[in-house]
Amino acid sequence: MQNDKNFRFYLIICAIFSITMAYLESAVVVYLRELYYPEGFKFPLKEIPTFIYITEIGREIATIVMLWAIAKLVAHNAREWFAYFAYNFGVWDIWYYIWLKLLLNWPATFLEWDILFLIPVPWGGPVLAPVLVSAALITAAYIILYLEHRNTPLKFSKLDWLLEILAGLIVIISFLTQSDILIAQQFPQHYPWWLFAVGFILGLLIFIRRVIEAKKQEVP
Repeated sequence: MQNDKNFRFYLIICAIFSITMAYLESAVVVYLRELYYPEGFKFPLKEIPTFIYITEIGREIATIVMLWAIAKLVAHNAREWFAYFAYNFGVWDIWYYIWLKLLLNWPATFLEWDILFLIPVPWGGPVLAPVLVSAALITAAYIILYLEHRNTPLKFSKLDWLLEILAGLIVIISFLTQSDILIAQQFPQHYPWWLFAVGFILGLLIFIRRVIEAKKQEVP
């Protein structure tokens, strides 16, 4: 089917874009670490000039906008737009760490802490946590797009969306639990894996339920 060909072609184009964007992102981090952590990145965080901090926030926003924009270019409807964005984000995030590993041999393990975002305050957590989220986003996006092109789209109720948003917020909260400590330039103490698991599993269960319902409606 032509739609299937387009679907897979678009995924390849999005992956190329996201992987190269991840390289640019990691290159900036290489420069920043060379300037502020020449001995190697480690906590506590060092103080940086305000204009550098603001520039970093702008860079993060710009990255999200670019991932969002390329998704819009290849999507045919709102569901596909969301799925392509989730796919782009997941590929970009995982390859960001792959590039850092290749360029800096960092992180040493998946449990090493990293600064994930700066908006509105620093997000922190072990590298494994965002990688798990990104892997789930890639998988979910592929399933959404596959079912879309099989004419059995996933249909989420308002309650489904509210629960998915709640699940996402719980995961984000898990990344924010150490924000005060990071801002105070202290060592992060403990990541609440239990809280992350609650949000992560809740989101998965809601999604899997809808996938099962969609597959039942699929014409053989």
